[in-house]
Amino acid sequence: MKLSEPTTNPAVFDAFAPTYDADFTQTRLGQMLRGRVWQILERAFTPGDHILELACGTGEDALRLAQRGIQVTATDGSAEMIQATRLKAQRAGVENLITAEQYSFQDFVSSAPPQSPIYDGLFSNFGGLNTIGEWRPLAQSLAQWVKPGGKAVLVPMGPVCPWETGWYLLHGRFSKAVRRFKKVSQAKIGSATIPIWYPSARQLKAAFRPWFRHLETRSLGFWLPPSYLDHLVNRWPNLFGRLNTFEAATARLTWGWGDHYIICFERLSNE
Repeated sequence: MKLSEPTTNPAVFDAFAPTYDADFTQTRLGQMLRGRVWQILERAFTPGDHILELACGTGEDALRLAQRGIQVTATDGSAEMIQATRLKAQRAGVENLITAEQYSFQDFVSSAPPQSPIYDGLFSNFGGLNTIGEWRPLAQSLAQWVKPGGKAVLVPMGPVCPWETGWYLLHGRFSKAVRRFKKVSQAKIGSATIPIWYPSARQLKAAFRPWFRHLETRSLGFWLPPSYLDHLVNRWPNLFGRLNTFEAATARLTWGWGDHYIICFERLSNE
């Protein structure tokens, strides 16, 4: 099955590889958000598992799992992101547990699946799923790669982000305030303009339902702002630290709202 919607060229993210960690991963806000995701990943996957990661970026999540004895095949459509992941694995001494391959979401949809599932689970962090507009073909393809009972942890940007809507309305930027409500939006990535989609949790549940059972959905960035407002977190770290703790405790209630959300599935039996 092929995607009929236009897709984002993953090569546009090459320019972000050298600065991504400084701009997000190493920031106070980035550490709060990633730490919340790691808690979910470490419950879903155990030492000895072999996990498929999609849109791995610079490999920060793969590194975290590898340091806990989990083997990761880390994939990304950006050649520079893959190179950054390989270097990070080498420097940490876990290159035996991380295999980094240039492979995009589109590649998984269009390529032939393995003869039998080879991964104990999969995950994709921080918006990789937003670069495609059809998720059912992807789910069908990924089902051929994951063993029955394997967990899938996905972290897309959601369609309802009160922080973003309120911030841009306050600053008189109406088009940006409502961009997530559109079927497809346009985002400026360096010198390129690319299409971005914002799937709801309901849409992803429907897309994955034939092959995966929904386990839970949690908000990520409902009380915390989007990354471009990191300066607010730096200004009031104690306040946002408390808000992060509060959101962690209430994330199931705010479900798919927020800058991102975490949605977890379990691969159904082939029978």
